[in-house]
Parts: sequence; structure tokens; C-alpha cells
Amino acid sequence: MKNKYIDLIQQTFEFPQEDFNVIDDELYWNNIPLMDIIKQYGTPVRLTYLPKISSQIQKARINFNVAMAKADYNGEYHYCYCTKSNHFSFVLEEVLKNDVHLETSSAFDINIVEELHNQGIFKKDNYIICNGFKRPQYIENIVNLIHNGFENTIPVLDNKFELDKYIEAGLKRKTKLGIRIATEEEPQFQFYTSRLGIRYNEIIPYYQEKIQNNPLFELKMLHFFINTGIKDTAYYWNELLKAVNLYCELKKICPELDSLNIGGGFPIKNSLEFNYDYEYMAEEIVMQIKNTCAQQGVPEPDIFTEFGTYTVGESGAMLYSIVNQKQQNDRELWNMIDGSFMTTLPDTWAINQRYILLAINNWNFEYQRVHLGGLTCDSQDFYNAEAHSNAVFLPKIVPDEEQYIGFFHMGAYQESLSGYGGIQHCLIPAPKHVIIDMDENGEYYTKLFAKEQSYKSMLKILGF
Repeated sequence: MKNKYIDLIQQTFEFPQEDFNVIDDELYWNNIPLMDIIKQYGTPVRLTYLPKISSQIQKARINFNVAMAKADYNGEYHYCYCTKSNHFSFVLEEVLKNDVHLETSSAFDINIVEELHNQGIFKKDNYIICNGFKRPQYIENIVNLIHNGFENTIPVLDNKFELDKYIEAGLKRKTKLGIRIATEEEPQFQFYTSRLGIRYNEIIPYYQEKIQNNPLFELKMLHFFINTGIKDTAYYWNELLKAVNLYCELKKICPELDSLNIGGGFPIKNSLEFNYDYEYMAEEIVMQIKNTCAQQGVPEPDIFTEFGTYTVGESGAMLYSIVNQKQQNDRELWNMIDGSFMTTLPDTWAINQRYILLAINNWNFEYQRVHLGGLTCDSQDFYNAEAHSNAVFLPKIVPDEEQYIGFFHMGAYQESLSGYGGIQHCLIPAPKHVIIDMDENGEYYTKLFAKEQSYKSMLKILGF
């Protein structure tokens, strides 16, 4: 009778997989023995596996470069990292080992760029794509970058009033510009059009009026982004085609225009049954752009991407222990974790984000259907497995046997959304944060980046 946890996983999914395996009843993630990590650091603990970041960048770069070679595409591919997805220094250092560019979204991002340059790991001729609504400090910081010789800084105009702000801030050097398209939102979204960017039918008149004859600016980039990400859907291909057609119309009157930024959007593995053909999607994107440009009689643009979640998402994990099991009625059995979903994995609460959830140990135990609850007093502090079912399946709790679980591929946005190192709901302390890397011999090693938050740090923030 196949009633063990490992039986359940193997019957439900193709398992083991590239990044998950079980040896001696214990889970390995990217060949890292997670029980060894727990024995050394305890739980709850946040993990960042740095080599995964570089491997993701290289995979995307290979896919687009191969696609361009197959299509005889004349433009170049540029990989940008979306800094807002994870700002930590060790993440950016790993990212920049791969000679990529950066995309920013706020004033302080610029300060990070300057610090990276001061450390000698970011060059002045790298691209800096400056997105987002620009408040005065952001404008000032961008102008300072340009005046300090960061020659490929490209402010992407979010609205028709932004351009004048650079002049008011004292911009003196000729500056490359981008324009963000206010794309149509997906049909089921609450709004018809993105709140970000400039409307399609206003972009060409705006260029002619404000940029075309202005010696201080040259339009180099058209920026396209949709919230669904890059998916093989009619909606995505239609919006991409609209953007490429607009690029072609602009190119005919703006010879300096040479780049199309297709934004972020490659998905990551959020389930053991995840299936996405990255190679096909890169090839299809390249062909769509090439064919449309050929029809319009304009050269193909350089292609920029701004991958954030794709870059860092699969590098992150959260490990917990089950500290208590409670039978609350005849149907609901609760496993309580030694942390909070609302404070460590806020997207599970806010937008019902799903991550890969697996037991760390006891894979040969029988499995049972349980609910997972966090430690705060909020009724919403639980993990909602599926839209139709709140329960998950984990090994049965056995007296005197510790049970550990892990949530995987949560390395994007969770630290910033949870207020890393700040005040958490019910004053639940921020967990330990451990960095995992590989040495020159291919052996993994760990480093404690942050201890569990202390009561003293919380009291200081609160003014005590």
C-alpha cells in the first residue's frame, strides 16, 4: 500500500527533479542537504542560494541569443536586472558577475548603483533603465548620474510632464530617453489601461512636440510591459504586436530610436508540475518582432528585458518547523509553524501566491491532510494551498519526531514587502537569513547574513 509521503509526491509529480531530490528520507534542494542547514542554524530560517541567480541569467541570455541567431536577427539582446525584486548587496553582486544591466524604480536605487560603481562592480557604460513615477529626488539622482558620466542612463518617461522636470533639475548633458507605453490590461483586470506610461495615440504627437527638435534629448527606447508577464496567450501576443507596430511608426520619424524594452515577465517554477517552454517563447518573441519590422520596412531593434522575479525567485527558500498540531473539529487538523506567513511570505496572504511546499524530512512516514497556520493572531495567517482547498499534505506527526517543511522559490519581493528587519505583525521577529554559495571546488558553504531579530532592535524602532 502506497501511503507514504514520498509515494504521494512520486505518484503526483515527476520526481526527483533537477532542483529537488530525496536522499535517506531527507530533502535536498539544488543538492544542498537541508537538514544539515537546519541542524546548524535552526528554524525559522530564510535561505538564498546564489548560484541559481547566475544560472537563470545565463539560461535567458542563451535562449534569446540562440533565437536571434536562428532568425538572422540584426539587433542585440540586453539583460537587465529589476533591482526592486531584491535589493540585497549579495544578490546584486551575484547578478553583476554576469555583465548585465540594471533597471531602477526609485531614488534610492540610484544610490545603490553609485555604490556598486564605487566598489568596482558596475561600469559607467552599463545601461541603467530608470522606470517608475519620478519624484524630485529621483529626478535629481538621475541627473547626477548623467552628469557623472553614466552615459547609458535612460530615463523612461512615465508621463508627459516628466521631461520638463529634468530641465528644471539642471540637466546639461544630452540624454537618452525612453517612453513607456500605457498598455491595455488583461480582460479580467479591474482597469482597462495601465496607470503607468503614456497612451498609445499620444506618444507620436508628444515626441514630435517635445523631443524631436530638442537638442538636449534623443529618444532611444520604447518600453512595453504587461502585468501578466510573458505568456503564450492571445492577449500577450496582441499587446506585443501593438507595441512593435508603434515602434515601427516611431522609427520612421525618429532614426535615433533603436531599442524595444519588453519589460519583465518570464515566469518561475512555482509548482512541481510547472511547465514552460522558455526556448519557444524567446524564439516566438524574436520572430514576431523581426517579421513586423520587415513588413514595416524598418531595422529590427535591440531587445531589452527587465527580469526580476525570474532572476532571483528560484534562489530563495523559507524553512520552518511544525511546533504544534491541533484538531479543531472533525475535519480540520492544524499544523502550526514557528513563524508567520503574513510576515515572512506576505504574498501568500496578500495575493494568494503559491510556492513549492515540501517536507524536509520524514518522507517515509504516512501522509495526512492538514492545514498550515502561522503564529499571529490574525485569522488570515494561514497557507491557502489552492483556490478550492485550504489543506495541504504532509507527513503525519509522530511523537518525539521533529517535522520540518520548506517553501521554495520565494526569493523575489518577500523581504521588501515584509519590511525586512522592521516591525512585524504581533512583533514576530524576522528570521535568520543564511546565504549559500559554492567554492571553486564545487562545494557549498554557508554564511549567516542576519541573526534572528532581537527585542532590542524592535523596541528601538518603536521608540522605547
